[in-house]
Amino acid sequence: MEQLVLALAPSGPPSFANFVAGPNVEPVAVLARLAAGEMAETGILLWGASGAGKSHLLRAAVSAALAAGRSAVGIADPGALSAAAPGKLARHALVAVDAIDSASADAQGRLFTLFNALRAEGGHLLAAATAPPAALALREDLRTRLGWGLVFEIQPLADADKGTALVGWARERGFGLADDVIRYLLAHGRRDMRSLLATLAALDRHSLATKRPITVPMLRSWLQRDIGLDG
Repeated sequence: MEQLVLALAPSGPPSFANFVAGPNVEPVAVLARLAAGEMAETGILLWGASGAGKSHLLRAAVSAALAAGRSAVGIADPGALSAAAPGKLARHALVAVDAIDSASADAQGRLFTLFNALRAEGGHLLAAATAPPAALALREDLRTRLGWGLVFEIQPLADADKGTALVGWARERGFGLADDVIRYLLAHGRRDMRSLLATLAALDRHSLATKRPITVPMLRSWLQRDIGLDG
């Protein structure tokens, strides 16, 4: 039996190319320049609601920097900073740290030291959080440092942009997605992109297993029978 909550099967490693920017064209362009070594700012903070794409962009920036021959590292959990020496991390041209608003007091201290070390070395700190610097429950000196740089809100996609993302994801995996199927997906269940893509990945497997194309009747039947959603 298929389940709605599945590990997301992405179309490929996170990149700027497979990120549907929607209202986030400016920060995506800035991050591309950052990865290429064309930015002077030490710090860039991305903030926004869960599921808006912040983690994708951090990983895309690290990948783009590495592809450009620059030294870069991504840290998904600030707790990992407790086992990392800020001085060694600062040898990288770009350090990306996700979910900094969950950092412990020790991790916050290391972030502060890391920021200063990167600034001295000409490196960059790319961070992500759920709120802008002024609203983060972080030590004051760290919040001040984060506010020195560029700050961008990563906004969730509108439904039209979500549809574009879903169509592109399906195309990369070799199948089409009709407009009515997209509308049905957007009208039922969770609407964040992670959940939508997880649902679509499971639906693709169901379609292949049953040798039936993805249609609204098939989608409705699958949702109602296998994961208990009302149509």
